[in-house]
Amino acid sequence: METPWLDGEEMAAWLRLVAIAELLPGTLDVQLRRDAGMSHFEYFVLAMLSEATERTLRMTELAQRTNATLARLSHVVRRLEERGLVERFPCPEDARATNARLTDAGWDSVVASAPGHVANVRSNVLGDLSQDQVRQLTKIGDALLSRLDPDGKMTALYRRNG
Repeated sequence: METPWLDGEEMAAWLRLVAIAELLPGTLDVQLRRDAGMSHFEYFVLAMLSEATERTLRMTELAQRTNATLARLSHVVRRLEERGLVERFPCPEDARATNARLTDAGWDSVVASAPGHVANVRSNVLGDLSQDQVRQLTKIGDALLSRLDPDGKMTALYRRNG
C-alpha cells in the first residue's frame, strides 16, 4: 500500500500546528510562573475547580477535565494543597472517591492570576486574528477534537463557550 504523503499545503499547515503545539505551553508557563508562581497546568487545575459547583470536583472528574492521569493530578494537587490553594477530602456520596475543593486562598490566586493569563492568551494567540479567523479557529478545533476526543472526555472544557 502506498503512503498518501502530505502535499505542500498540508505540510505547511501541519508544521505550523506542530510549532504552535511546541511553543505555546512554554509561553503560557513562563508568564504564569513569573506573575503567579505556578505552572500553566497548576493554573488550569485551579481554574477548573473555580468553575465547578461549590468549587469542588471528584479527582476523577478533575483529571478528565484537565486531561491528566490520576497520578499526575494527585502530585499537582498535593503541591497545591501544600500551598493552601486546594484541599482534598473523602467524597460524601462515595467513600472510595476523593474530592478536591478550591480554598478561599486558591480562589484569590485564580482571581489575581486570570487577568495576566488572559492578556498573555490575547497577546500570543488571539490578538492578531480577526473575528472571522477566531471563528475559523473554533471550527478547526472542533474538527480536530472530533477525532482527538471522540468520547468527549474534555467536552466540558471546550463546549461551554459555543
